[in-house]
Amino acid sequence: MGRNKDREREVEAAFDELRRAETVAFGGVGIAGTLLPVTEAYRRVEAALGDDPEDLRGQLDRLLAEGTPAGRVYAATLLERVDPTAGRAAWTALRDDPAELGTFTGCVMGRTTLREYATDRPDGP
Repeated sequence: MGRNKDREREVEAAFDELRRAETVAFGGVGIAGTLLPVTEAYRRVEAALGDDPEDLRGQLDRLLAEGTPAGRVYAATLLERVDPTAGRAAWTALRDDPAELGTFTGCVMGRTTLREYATDRPDGP
């Protein structure tokens, strides 16, 4: 029973990290390929969604509504995995949002808007 509570706390902490995210990075960054805490949080939530997507759906919806611009990118990406229709709707809504966020792809750090990210995003992380 304790393991379940520990896992719940880890997932809640991961959602908190995503809610405050300033940068989107789905893989390692820099020359060393270091994983950012937010990337690790994304992966924890992604794994938990594989175990129980319905239980976490409300938290994804809250992240999409209340998260930072980067947090909303993570939310739309995760939502698309568990409910493709809702995910597409989230990306469509983000195409109207001018809020700025940081991005990291390998060694390249950048800035963009939700509008640009949602319009130009790749098909997946």
